Amino acid sequence: MSDHLRLADEPAQLTVVTRETVYHGSVWDVRRDRVDLGDGQTVTREVVVHTGAVGIIALDDEDRVLLLRQYRHPVRAYLWEPPAGLLDVKGESALDCARRELAEEAHLRADEWHVLVDFYNSPGGSTEAFRCFLARRLHPVPEHERHEGEGEERDMPSTWVPLEEARDLVLAGRLHNPTAVAGILAAVVGRDLGWSRLRAADSPWPQRSAGRWGDG
Repeated sequence: MSDHLRLADEPAQLTVVTRETVYHGSVWDVRRDRVDLGDGQTVTREVVVHTGAVGIIALDDEDRVLLLRQYRHPVRAYLWEPPAGLLDVKGESALDCARRELAEEAHLRADEWHVLVDFYNSPGGSTEAFRCFLARRLHPVPEHERHEGEGEERDMPSTWVPLEEARDLVLAGRLHNPTAVAGILAAVVGRDLGWSRLRAADSPWPQRSAGRWGDG
C-alpha cells in the first residue's frame, strides 16, 4: 500500500495548562484554553464547545437529492441544504438523531442508511463534529404523525434536485451550506463507485466525543 493511502488524522493529547468557561449557552459554550504546544510555547485559544450535528443526503429512486430552504441568521441568508440537526439529546445515537431529523424536517423515513462522510465543521474554533448520512428507499411519514416545525423550521420550502445538477450547483458556488457541499460531492463519488465504499450506518465515530456531551 502506498504511503498516501495510510494518511489519517490522529488525536492529540497536548497539555491544557488552564481552562475556563467564559460563556455558557443553551446550545453551546465558549471555553478559553491555554495549551502547551510541547516545545515550551503556550497559546491561548477560545473554543466553541458544540454538541455536534448530523445531516442527511436523502436520495429518491431517481437519484434526486432533497434540499430545504432555511434562514440562517449568522450569515443573514436563506440557504438550500439537506435535512440536518444538532445532537442535542443526551445519549441519542447519531443514527437515531438522523432518523428523527429526516422525519421532522422532511416528513420522510428511509429503509436504507449508510455513513456518507464525517468532518469537523470549523476545527480552528469549534469542537463541532459532523456526520452526514446517506438515506435511500424513502417513504413518507403518515400525515397524522408529522412534526410541526418552530422558528426558522416553521415553513421550509423543499425541492428535489438531480444529483448531477446539485453537484454543478456546488461547483458553481451557488450552494454554501457545508452539509450540502460535502454531502452532495460525497454522494456523487459514492454513487460513481457503486456505493461500495460506504460505511455502515452505526460505524464508530470517536470524533463525536470532542463535543459538549462527550457521548463518544
